Amino acid sequence: MPSFRLFGLSAKPFAHLSELTADELAAHGVLRVTAVSSPGYPCRVSLTDAQVGEELFLLSYTHHPVDSPYRSSGPIYVRVHAEECRLAPGEVPPYVQTRLMSLRAYDARHMMVGATVCPGEEVSAALERLFEQPEVRYVQLHNAKPGCFSCEARRVESTASEA
Repeated sequence: MPSFRLFGLSAKPFAHLSELTADELAAHGVLRVTAVSSPGYPCRVSLTDAQVGEELFLLSYTHHPVDSPYRSSGPIYVRVHAEECRLAPGEVPPYVQTRLMSLRAYDARHMMVGATVCPGEEVSAALERLFEQPEVRYVQLHNAKPGCFSCEARRVESTASEA
C-alpha cells in the first residue's frame, strides 16, 4: 500500500470570492485572471491546470500556518468555482507529474526534516523515500521553478481493516 495521499486545498475559504467585484477583490489583494496558456495556471483546490480562457483567482495564501520558523505563505491560483480533488493513496495527478517539484518534509513539531527536488514523474518514489523516515509527518510540494505551494502529502497509516 502506498505510504502517502496528496491533498489540495479546501474550496470553502475561496467560495465567496466569485461574488466579489474587482474592487472588492483588490481590497483583499486578490486578482481575477484568465488563463492564457495550459499548463501554466495550476489550481490548488482541484489540482488541475486551468484551460485557456478559464477564470481563476490569484492571491497570497498561508499554506503552512504553523507555529514554527517554517510558517509560510505565497501566491496561488484557484479556479473560479473549483471543486475539491479527492485522490487515492499513492495517486499523483498530471498537474504534479508535468512540473519540476520541490518536496519539503516536516515532523510533528512542523520542523523541516528532509527535502528534495525531482521531476514530477519521480514524485511518487521520492515521497515513498521521505515517508520511510518515521519522523516525517507530512510533505509539502512546491513548484520548484516559481517556488510556490502546490499541494500536501500526508502519511497513510496501514491498518488491519484495510487488508
